[in-house]
Amino acid sequence: MVSSDDFVLPQEYSLHFGYPSVTDYLDLRSATGLSPKTPSQAAAISTGSWFGCYITFDTGHGSEIIGMGRVIGDGGWYFHIADMAVHPRHQKKGLGDIVLKVLLQRINQEAPNDGKPYISLFADEAGKRLYFKNGFVEAAPGQLGMVLKS
Repeated sequence: MVSSDDFVLPQEYSLHFGYPSVTDYLDLRSATGLSPKTPSQAAAISTGSWFGCYITFDTGHGSEIIGMGRVIGDGGWYFHIADMAVHPRHQKKGLGDIVLKVLLQRINQEAPNDGKPYISLFADEAGKRLYFKNGFVEAAPGQLGMVLKS
């Protein structure tokens, strides 16, 4: 089982399993440039996700959520990594790498071992290096990522 002890974070940072509050989730999305979501959309992440984790920073007067990631999927073979985000003031410290590794470790521990899990994500340009470093490849031309136009 994944343990927060498996990952060494810089001092003043802590790893937690679960999901940030709706307010913290929306604030982190805004600070990191992810598309805005409504409070009702944000409220669904805790019940609609397969697994998630987040990182807090001890400010000396409390803590603030500065990074997160989550997995949506069926728990059998299909897993999609979503909401990978680290606050800009806390980037370049390996925190996104830790979040991604936690998510991947959980998938590999919990997915049935009689088949290989299918793990996908959508990456923005800034995150490509992190994902490549962790074994992800571009799916094209064999597959093409698509979204429904709103």
